[in-house]
Amino acid sequence: MKIEININENETKSEQNTFLYILGNIINLPFALAEAFTWAICGVLWCITIIGIPFGVQCFKMAQLALWPFGKTVVLKNDSNVSLFFNIFWLFFTGLEMAIIYLFEGIVLCITLIGIPWGLQKFKMAKLALLPFGAEIN
Repeated sequence: MKIEININENETKSEQNTFLYILGNIINLPFALAEAFTWAICGVLWCITIIGIPFGVQCFKMAQLALWPFGKTVVLKNDSNVSLFFNIFWLFFTGLEMAIIYLFEGIVLCITLIGIPWGLQKFKMAKLALLPFGAEIN
């Protein structure tokens, strides 16, 4: 007697990954609230001025990624010269410092075995903190 069970391996792995992403985000949430709140306050302050609205939108993007980093990817696309100009401006005033801080946090978290998943998320945040204009979060 031969019993065959057809299980789509991709679907099962996808369901497992989704569960792990949700679990990682739930564990991350209490620690990320202060970081996301800080990014949101910065976004509001930038948006008070008309000139700062594009920078405020990027701060809100950082807050979103800080809250739910697991299962997201950051894709860097420089579509225009305007985003290049804003990225250069952001790099000098905010991006370089934030990227260095996120890289340092990621290295410290990756030293411990249990902190590796969160360290990898910090590296993702560093990538977005460096060049947020033109980047997409998928």
